[in-house]
Amino acid sequence: MTSELPEMRASDAERDQVAEALREAFAEGRLNTAEFEERLEAVYGARTRGELTPLVRDLPPSGTVPAGPAAPAERSPVRSGTAAWADRFGGTASSRGGVAVMSGFVRKGRWTAPRAFTCLAFWGGASIDLRQARFEDREIVIRATAVMGGVEVLVPEDAEVVVEGIGIMGGFDQSATGDGVPGAVRVRVTGFAFWGGVSVERKPLGGSGKRGREDGPGNLPGRSGHGRLHGDGGRGELG
Repeated sequence: MTSELPEMRASDAERDQVAEALREAFAEGRLNTAEFEERLEAVYGARTRGELTPLVRDLPPSGTVPAGPAAPAERSPVRSGTAAWADRFGGTASSRGGVAVMSGFVRKGRWTAPRAFTCLAFWGGASIDLRQARFEDREIVIRATAVMGGVEVLVPEDAEVVVEGIGIMGGFDQSATGDGVPGAVRVRVTGFAFWGGVSVERKPLGGSGKRGREDGPGNLPGRSGHGRLHGDGGRGELG
């Protein structure tokens, strides 16, 4: 007489792995907000591996990106000026989005920014630093959503910047909008801030951000007070 073996229990690490795959899919636009929230709730309620599998069955493996031209094997030091910009275009994007839910994420250093980067900060903080980045194309779009959280975008001082976001009971900083040097990347920042803030800054490497905040993942916007805003009436400036 044979008995059916019980299904293997899921571990916390396996749940976290599936949750990360869902966050990437949401950032890339493969899942809408309702689908993402529904699946994420199911992940942390799953008891077995069999319950986790259907949640990512229709999604590509985590970290998969469309095929594209290979990035150069060696990266040149980041330089300023018209001639230097020609060396900073092309390659496969390192990341196409990020999600911070009561947490934070950072994209900085020598990475390749995609044509479109989508991010969400909900009671959390995000920092997107483009100052040492390469760019998949000569124009990129950052779609930022901040809900009771903060998103900080740091751009090269000589880049062209267009900010088109909307803030409701929050702030969407447009002070960095302006032309760049000929041949520079065009960075367009759009999105929505509700009881949160999106900050776009032109800043030299190693400098301090608004309110004297130093560069680094330990000082993400939105980390203090879960991304609540400070300033006049509690709105308008990232905490």
